[in-house]
Amino acid sequence: MLNSLSGRFLILTTVFVMLAEVLIFVPSIARFREDFLLSRLERAQIASLALLADDMLSEELESELLTNAGVYNVVLRRDEVRQLMLASPIPSPIAATFDMRAPGPTTLIADAMARLFEPENQVIRVIGAPVREAGLLIEITMETMPLRNAMIDYGLRILALSAVISVFTAVLLFIAVRLLLVRPIKGVVGYMQRYATAPEDARGIIQPTASVRELREAEEALQKLQTELTQALKQRERLAQLGSAVAKVSHDLRNILTSAQLFTDRIESSEDPLVRRMAPKLVGSITRAVSLCESTLAFGRAEEPAPTLTVFALSQIVDDVFASERLAEGANRIDFVEDIPPALSLRADPEQMFRVLTNLVRNARQALTTSGQAGTITVRAREMDDHWCIEISDDGPGLPTKARDNLFTPFQGGTRKGGSGLGLAISAELVRGHGGVLLLKTDGGDGTTFEIRLPKGDGTL
Repeated sequence: MLNSLSGRFLILTTVFVMLAEVLIFVPSIARFREDFLLSRLERAQIASLALLADDMLSEELESELLTNAGVYNVVLRRDEVRQLMLASPIPSPIAATFDMRAPGPTTLIADAMARLFEPENQVIRVIGAPVREAGLLIEITMETMPLRNAMIDYGLRILALSAVISVFTAVLLFIAVRLLLVRPIKGVVGYMQRYATAPEDARGIIQPTASVRELREAEEALQKLQTELTQALKQRERLAQLGSAVAKVSHDLRNILTSAQLFTDRIESSEDPLVRRMAPKLVGSITRAVSLCESTLAFGRAEEPAPTLTVFALSQIVDDVFASERLAEGANRIDFVEDIPPALSLRADPEQMFRVLTNLVRNARQALTTSGQAGTITVRAREMDDHWCIEISDDGPGLPTKARDNLFTPFQGGTRKGGSGLGLAISAELVRGHGGVLLLKTDGGDGTTFEIRLPKGDGTL
C-alpha cells in the first residue's frame, strides 16, 4: 500500500492538508485571543455602566459584577479623566500590558503563541476602546489562565476538524487518483506485459484510450514503438527465413554449377573460333557463380568473408562486367565506355570487386532500360597519392527519392520498382571490407555517379 502510487499520494495529501490547516490555525488562534480580550473589555464596560447608573453599589454587588466580567478592576477614561470604576484585590503584580486598540497581525500572532506556550497563570493589563464611543479608553486587569484554557480548547477543536477534513480530502483524492491515473497506468503496464510475452503478435499493440492528455501521449508513443518493433521483428524473421532459403538454393546451385564447370573443359577444346573465343568468358562466369554461392553460404553463417588482396588489372574486371551486361535485354541501346589507364592495377579482391562493379553497372543499365531511352554507362578510374578512385556513371533519369533517402539500406534502397536494394548494400559492405568507401557523388536529371575509393597500403579512408 505505501509503496504504491495511490498510497503515497494519500499520505502526501494528508500531510499537505494538515500543513495547510496548521498555517490557518496560527492566525485563527490569534484572532480567537483578540476576540476573547475584546469580549472581556465589553463585559467590563457593561459592569462599569451599572456603577455610573448608581454610585452607591454594595461591595457584594461590585464583586459580583467583576466576577461576571472575569476581571479584577475596571478603569474608564471619560473626558480626559481617568476613573477607577470597579476594583478588587489583585493576587499578583501585573506581568504585561496589551493594547487592543490597533494591534498589527504580527503582534497578535506573536502574543497569542507566547500565551499558548506559557503555562503560568499571570495577571495582565488590557487596554481597549469603549464600544459605541462610551469614553476614550477602557482598561482592565485579568488572569491569563482562563484565556489560555479557552485558547487550548479552541485549538483542539480546530485541529480535530482539520484532521477530519484532511482524511476526507485525502480519501477523495485517493479515489480520484486511482480512477484518473493509477488505473490507466496499470492498463498501460498490462499492455506492455502482454506485448512482452508475444511481441510478434500485432494484437498485443496498445490502442490509445486515455482521456488525460499526458497519458494519451504516452500511449501513442508506446503504440508507435510497439508497431515499429513488431515490424522489425517480422522483417527479421522474414530475413532469417530468406537467408535459410538462399543458403539451401546456393548449396544446390553450387553443385549444379560445379557440374557445368566440368562440361566447359570440353568446350574449350572445340575448333570453332566463336566457341573458343566465348569459352573463357563462360568458364569465368561459371567460376564466379560458384564463388558467389560459396560466399552466400558463408554469409548465412557470418558476415562477408574478408577480402583476399591481390594485385590485378582493373580493365580486365571491367571488360568482364561489360561483356556480361551487353548480353542483357535492352543493352543494345546502351554504350559501355571504359576510361581506365591500361597500366592501372589495384590491390584488392578481384572477385569481390567484380561483384561491386557488376551491381553498380547493372543498376545503371536497368535504370536506362526502364526509362526506354538510349544512354551511356562509363567506368573511369584514376590513381591518387593515397588511394584509387573508380567512378561508375550514367546519363539516365537519376535515382528515385526513396532510393536516395535509404541508400545502402537493405530492402529499402532499391533503385528500381520491385528492387530489393541488396545490391547497393552488399557493394557498400564489400568496399568497407577493403577499408574503402562507396558514395553517391552526383544525382539528378543528367544521370547518376557512384564513386569507389580504395586505400593504398593497409590504411582506411
